[in-house]
Amino acid sequence: MQKKLTLSIDRQIIKRAKEYAKRSNRSLSDIIETYLERITDQNADEIDHELSQIVGVIELPADFDEKKEIRNILTEKYK
Repeated sequence: MQKKLTLSIDRQIIKRAKEYAKRSNRSLSDIIETYLERITDQNADEIDHELSQIVGVIELPADFDEKKEIRNILTEKYK
């Protein structure tokens, strides 16, 4: 059964999410539902276990700005 959900999200994130959904030929609702299903799945502990195996594989500088690096990567990718 489908149910409507209202969220408050930053405008820029909504804009990027809609662009991503369009490029992916999926609805934003589908993307969010898939994400929520994944993180609330009964097997989430298995996913956490997989992630825990790679945590600490690389060391980043103390001043590493993850958001900045992601923006740089996406900017280069979609030039």
